[in-house]
Amino acid sequence: MSGQLALVGVVDAQLVDDESAGALEVVHSDRDRHLSPETIAAIQASVAESTRRAYGSDRAAFSTWCAAEDRTTVPASGETMAEWVRHLTVTPRERTGRPAGPSTIERAMSAVSSWHEEQGRPKPNMRGARAVLNAYKDQLAVDKAEAAQARQATAALPPQIRAMLADVDRTTLAGMRNAALVLIGFATAARVSELAALDLAAATETDHGYDVTLYRKKVRKHTPNPILYGTDPATCPVRALRAYLAALAAAGRTDGPLFVRIDRWDRIAPPLTRRGHPIGDPSGRMTAEAAAEVIERLAVAANLSGDWSGHSLRRGFATAARAAGHDPLEIARAGGWVDGSRVLARYMDDVDRVKNSPLIGIGL
Repeated sequence: MSGQLALVGVVDAQLVDDESAGALEVVHSDRDRHLSPETIAAIQASVAESTRRAYGSDRAAFSTWCAAEDRTTVPASGETMAEWVRHLTVTPRERTGRPAGPSTIERAMSAVSSWHEEQGRPKPNMRGARAVLNAYKDQLAVDKAEAAQARQATAALPPQIRAMLADVDRTTLAGMRNAALVLIGFATAARVSELAALDLAAATETDHGYDVTLYRKKVRKHTPNPILYGTDPATCPVRALRAYLAALAAAGRTDGPLFVRIDRWDRIAPPLTRRGHPIGDPSGRMTAEAAAEVIERLAVAANLSGDWSGHSLRRGFATAARAAGHDPLEIARAGGWVDGSRVLARYMDDVDRVKNSPLIGIGL
């Protein structure tokens, strides 16, 4: 595979004008097809790191399987895709001891399909692969398997957030940071990667509280999010953010990242090493994984059941806002969801299926 063509969706084809115009044919030279390392890096940076890792893993697994089965990787035939999907439905994964779930297989199919596009090849015929996957979904449902249900993060709604923050020691810098992280994450419907990327300069005090500007990578826009006072001081995002910013300023931090590493002794950005070598952001910026761990740890400490993750705040915002009667379009704009987001639609359905049930008012 050409490394450069694999990175860009360039269709390796000749451009032919209408015959009446003289059938002009344009043939590109090797130089026309050349990409510099800097451009390749820029193209790679346009895709989320988590997506790149997942697709890379899926494509490597497909290549290994094709080699063992003496099949062509790219371009793959429809029969190869069907056989590969069946392989995924019956082969236990090392990490779980069970075959991949439907959503994981869907992602793997997308990884291989887009791989063809990136190499200027037509997408493989997925009809047989899709039929195999549908049969797998049906069987999982009949077996009442856990994998039959799409896995979703538990929604962190205001009652759960109150429980998560009830025992947080807000006399410590770490406690103030954790409270601000949870409440600002909820109030802005932020992804943990967006929270981790925030700088102190992104928070501006206003008459209504604060404006916090996040860069929403999915829609490639900076969105200023108004942070309003809450009715309960314990879960008021304005008060939590103000207290945390004051504590940071007292510690001499007035610029740089908003959410920083803090150790048990309330030291900001303590040195991190691995095998004697410094690691981590030297400014002390938290990683997205560390921000998610704060949310998960607080939920566990509060004895909350469910599947908690960094996405719990984002889902909780959408669910709570819709339950309060807010318009889906405004919710989408506030949270930086793309137009027609299927994920957001699913969150809306969680509320609307009861609120708008045809059973309401029919006289049972």
